[in-house]
Amino acid sequence: MTPKILISQPRPQTEKSPYFELEKKYGVEMVFRPFIKVEPMEPKDFRAQKVSIPGHTAIVFTSRHGIDHFFNLCKELRVSIPDDMKYFCKSEQVALYIQKYVQYRKRKVFFPLTGRIDDLIPIMVKHKTEKYFVPQSSAHTDDMKNKLDAAGLTHNEAVMYYTVSNDFGPDEPFDYNIVVFFSPEGVHSLKKNFPDFEQGSIAIACLGNTTIAAAKEAGLRVDMQITPELRSVPALIEDFIKRHDKSEIKK
Repeated sequence: MTPKILISQPRPQTEKSPYFELEKKYGVEMVFRPFIKVEPMEPKDFRAQKVSIPGHTAIVFTSRHGIDHFFNLCKELRVSIPDDMKYFCKSEQVALYIQKYVQYRKRKVFFPLTGRIDDLIPIMVKHKTEKYFVPQSSAHTDDMKNKLDAAGLTHNEAVMYYTVSNDFGPDEPFDYNIVVFFSPEGVHSLKKNFPDFEQGSIAIACLGNTTIAAAKEAGLRVDMQITPELRSVPALIEDFIKRHDKSEIKK
């Protein structure tokens, strides 16, 4: 039996993805099955939060979902984003995604090279006079708010989209050898869909400290996590495969 790896995200749009390179190199099977799905917010629900986007001078994006739903909801709300709006992003990947909606080169965009929120905050502090707005998911924590408070920054947050469990079908098997989680919501979805889930020999990889904490709180064993040497999920998986032969992974 071929070792089966569940990546709890949508399938990459390019066949040049490192995930597919791992499939060919090691003879494993990659299955892309999101544990969560994102749904848009109705304009009336956003208005109920009584937050004025035009009253801000900078937007903080931590994900591409945030970018999509911010610009789409602004369009529905008929909110015009001024050309001099500044954007502060968690990573370069997130920052580049903004060009889907605006002319990137004409905008002031800031991001840390590490892709870490903790390294974005000092950049924001250098622009202390800005009034920051943070689009959030319905499943957000207060972590971002607390960091901005601690830095003494002027900011507001508002939910702009919903993150909900992507339920498995009643007859859908869970026959994976490795499972990769990208968010706490993914962990919660697993426990919702499979309340009697027993990890056993299934290896689990988690991206981010909050995801690791959620996995441990759910009684799961975290076998793989990002390190300075292994900074991407494909790198984590390849390292795990190298350290365990296929017979071990199949158990």
